[in-house]
Amino acid sequence: MINRKSTKDESKTIEKYALSTDLLIFSVSRGEAKDCRSLSDKFFSILLVKRTKEPFKGMWCLPGGFVKNDETLDMAADRVLTKETNLHDIYKEQLYTFGDLDRDPRTRVITTAYMALIDKEKLTDELSLEASWFNISLNEKDNLININLDNSEEQIHISLKRIIEDETTNKYKYEVVQNNNVAFDHANILMTGLDRIKNKVRDTDIVFNLMPEYFTLGELQQIYEVILGKKLLDPAFRRIIADKVIKTDKTIKTGGHRPSAMFKYKRK
Repeated sequence: MINRKSTKDESKTIEKYALSTDLLIFSVSRGEAKDCRSLSDKFFSILLVKRTKEPFKGMWCLPGGFVKNDETLDMAADRVLTKETNLHDIYKEQLYTFGDLDRDPRTRVITTAYMALIDKEKLTDELSLEASWFNISLNEKDNLININLDNSEEQIHISLKRIIEDETTNKYKYEVVQNNNVAFDHANILMTGLDRIKNKVRDTDIVFNLMPEYFTLGELQQIYEVILGKKLLDPAFRRIIADKVIKTDKTIKTGGHRPSAMFKYKRK
């Protein structure tokens, strides 16, 4: 038997809050080659959107939006992704749910962040005027992490302190020390995503979402290095990709080098 009085009383205690999704849309930007014998420079990049209204008007944030009543979290993330990039059916995964009490000055907002890794070369439509790709550079010393974001017209600097929460599980949290132009708690979300994607690159085949059908090992190594933020010795790199690629009969000649063999992803 339903205790209607109890149900009615409990409904009065339910707090109202908003649900949203935010997306970390990562890609790799390709620069100019230094000379005819070199591969073009690569830059790890993220898509940010400049806010056109309060709160945080004029600051940059992750693409995102509130979840509609007739949407699941995944549906809302897909809608935001399509709106910002016009891409469909691409890799994405849930990163984490962020629910600090003061993360949005308008009301209590709980957001589920997603990561997406895309090949910018597949973008057929221009981004909205408010959206821009920022190249990411990161360095860490003594648990202080410095992130620089650059879109050639504007530079953003973020400093965070890495604080361990649980030594047994190696769980960390981040405290923002400096943040000059990123809205909400998105600096924290960005750092959480950068840590996750580095682990995914080491442990999975996620990086091949950025590669064309055919590529050289030099190009693939560049992508690994730019995401991990460090140079890889050739033997170590070859061990990482040994079971992930197939050598083809295709070759490509660049500059004064002899033709390089082309490889393709070895799908499971």
